[in-house]
Amino acid sequence: MDVSDLLTSAGINIAICVVLLSLYSILRKQPGNACVYFTRRLVSEPVRGTGAISCFERFVPSTGWIAKAWQATDEEILAVGGVDAVAFMRIVVFSIRVFIIAAVICLFIVLPVNYYGQDMQHKEIHSESLEVFTIGNVKEDSKWLWVHCLALYLISCSACVLLYFEYKNITKMRLAHITGSPPNPSHFTVLVRGVPWSPDNSYSNSVEQFFSTYYPESYLSHQMVYGSCTVDKLMKDAERMYRMLKSIDPRFLDRSLPYCIPGGAAHSFMVLNLRADSISSSTSMDRLQPSQRRKECPAAFVFFRTRYAALVAAQVLQSSNPMLWVTELAPEPHDVYWSNLSIPYKQVWLRKITTLIASVVFMFLFLLPVTFVQGLTQLEHLDQLSRRVPFLKGILK
Repeated sequence: MDVSDLLTSAGINIAICVVLLSLYSILRKQPGNACVYFTRRLVSEPVRGTGAISCFERFVPSTGWIAKAWQATDEEILAVGGVDAVAFMRIVVFSIRVFIIAAVICLFIVLPVNYYGQDMQHKEIHSESLEVFTIGNVKEDSKWLWVHCLALYLISCSACVLLYFEYKNITKMRLAHITGSPPNPSHFTVLVRGVPWSPDNSYSNSVEQFFSTYYPESYLSHQMVYGSCTVDKLMKDAERMYRMLKSIDPRFLDRSLPYCIPGGAAHSFMVLNLRADSISSSTSMDRLQPSQRRKECPAAFVFFRTRYAALVAAQVLQSSNPMLWVTELAPEPHDVYWSNLSIPYKQVWLRKITTLIASVVFMFLFLLPVTFVQGLTQLEHLDQLSRRVPFLKGILK
């Protein structure tokens, strides 16, 4: 491969990036994609129409969002996305800095050494093979090979220094966020999974006895996790319906519209007449099936008196069996996905192992054909391959 081929490949990649950025700029303006690109805003604010944006502007790519994203400060990102968003952006900035340092060192130190590593007649730059820019063009036992070692040490030391300052800044930011934020119930809460079943006690009694015995001074109370039931589904549908009705202009609301209350089979809302007897009969708790009532799950939220006690309980191994009494710090209340908490911990562990195995299998299935194709592209090995495997001669040609 020569320099012109490399520039062609770089041009193709740059063009693809421009096309993808343009698609993102167009898709984020479409009203139907608001739930994808502005989920956090829609949760806190009602859905509004995009009448302020004309139809022409919605299908024309714009670059203003790139400048706004680049000019955003850490404080603004912290206020909008939290500490994790700031940490992610600092990782991106750290990667860009390391890349710039490596590019400068390699461009002004390593490349000249490689290019003039042997006494040879050089062609024009655009006609040169890329091999003259690699370490393979340097003579064996040459003293200039120390330049490569020096470049590696400079890049590694620069990356370590930058990483130290990034970790220092992020640590200070996290400590300031924890100490400056008001007390949150999740700071005093531990999520316990894998509660063992006892024929004599319920899950709730088992959790209370366990933590009262091992954490008598710091244990406060607990809340069991229950399986999904009709009430949970009604609450989710009511919240979704509330958001939909809140986004509608009051001028379009008609007082004669029928009221929607829980009770359907395919969905939890159905149209009923505005009569007290129909409402009371449809919402009676006596009609709930026994399978729809709350059932205790082997998981619970345990509350402690101090944050230190909750942290210790979350980090300590509670049992010799790693599948029982598994503790971790509780997530934020709005980050809890209740359906996952009802899954047995053994099944969660098996899912993680299955995902890891599938990832490894996919990696090898991806690497094998790529390695084979990359090997075929090495022209100096094609003759040997065609002699050893004669039936591939036509394909290789």
